[in-house]
Amino acid sequence: MIETLFSFAIATSMLALSPGPDNIFVLTQSIVNGKKYGLATVFGLISGCLIHTTLLAFGVSAIIKESESVYLTIKIFGAIYLLYLAYKVYKSDDNIELSQNNIPKKSTLQLFKQGFIMNVLNPKVTIFFLAFFPGFLFSDQLSTVIQFYVLGLIFMLVSLVIFSGIAILSGKISEKIKLNNKIGFYLKWMQVIVFTLIAFLILYK
Repeated sequence: MIETLFSFAIATSMLALSPGPDNIFVLTQSIVNGKKYGLATVFGLISGCLIHTTLLAFGVSAIIKESESVYLTIKIFGAIYLLYLAYKVYKSDDNIELSQNNIPKKSTLQLFKQGFIMNVLNPKVTIFFLAFFPGFLFSDQLSTVIQFYVLGLIFMLVSLVIFSGIAILSGKISEKIKLNNKIGFYLKWMQVIVFTLIAFLILYK
């Protein structure tokens, strides 16, 4: 059980560090408006994850109770989707754009709301949770609802720590990105490797 949760936390941290739209958005807001505004964005994004965790916990738990074969199908779908994400990252450009142009200044409450809405209304987050979480269920005794909430809270805590670090260290991080033209290449391949490893871990777990 501990090994599974530890693996989940490591995979989550690697994903949070990879240059996706959420952490780039946090970084940009922190650079343009200040660290406090970046942190408000972070809290909005993380709060949205609770909605996806709830939908997943009650929706997928009901499916798992009905059929083991359906659960196996969900795991296979998850692995295929993660491999698809790895392929998309592989085909993408490895440049990291930190555009600061035409970004209007907003209050911390507005940025919290924006982060929350961005997360909740993004269907890709729902699909990603469906692909990622079921492969890390860790107990035969606990209900799947409880297990999904445990995984969701770990995901939110790890993402909160890393995204907050990005907001607080935004100046240094942006300088590193600007000075090192290879950093996008390294982060891109880290993302490809992480998605691929998680896909195989889900299949063979």
